[in-house]
Amino acid sequence: MASNPLLVLASGSPRRLDLLTSAGLNADVRPADVDETPLDGEPAGDYVERLARSKAGAVGRSDELVIGADTAVVDGAQILGKPIDSSEAKAMLRSLSARRHRVLTGVAARRGPTIESIVVATMVEFRLLTDDDINWYVGTGEPMDKAGSYAIQGRAASFVRSIEGSVTNVIGLPLAETLDLVARFGIDTTSLRSHR
Repeated sequence: MASNPLLVLASGSPRRLDLLTSAGLNADVRPADVDETPLDGEPAGDYVERLARSKAGAVGRSDELVIGADTAVVDGAQILGKPIDSSEAKAMLRSLSARRHRVLTGVAARRGPTIESIVVATMVEFRLLTDDDINWYVGTGEPMDKAGSYAIQGRAASFVRSIEGSVTNVIGLPLAETLDLVARFGIDTTSLRSHR
């Protein structure tokens, strides 16, 4: 295997790419096409880890380091995915109002036949959201492609009362933990920064 692998992001998420770029990492984007339907009775942590591993396994060559990730907002035991329409987005935001919820991201790294994965959890508390808050936010269109119907790095930042854990996890890729995962392969991230 090459000593300086190409980093591949098996995701079309511009937020994940932005996070890697902010850490100085160059990545080729090759979105993985995997079924994101939860299995019956599947715990949320198992769900995001399974999808991350599936995505990492779906693209890339043996000499490349592939990163796959999946994020879910979890309200109690319910996994909140991306809303299918504005009504569902509003319902999700109402359910999160004035409450704490978990954001889980599964991250998987694969090089050749070896795959390593982790699940990172962050607790987020929302302030009380009024109907006007929710209607305004959904009207911006921002929640429509976001797990749990919100983007903490966007207009929904004003909804957040507190965060316990990784902020980048809530955005979609826990950076510190991802770099730790890459290190399990004996790869110096400097080689990924200087690749091209």
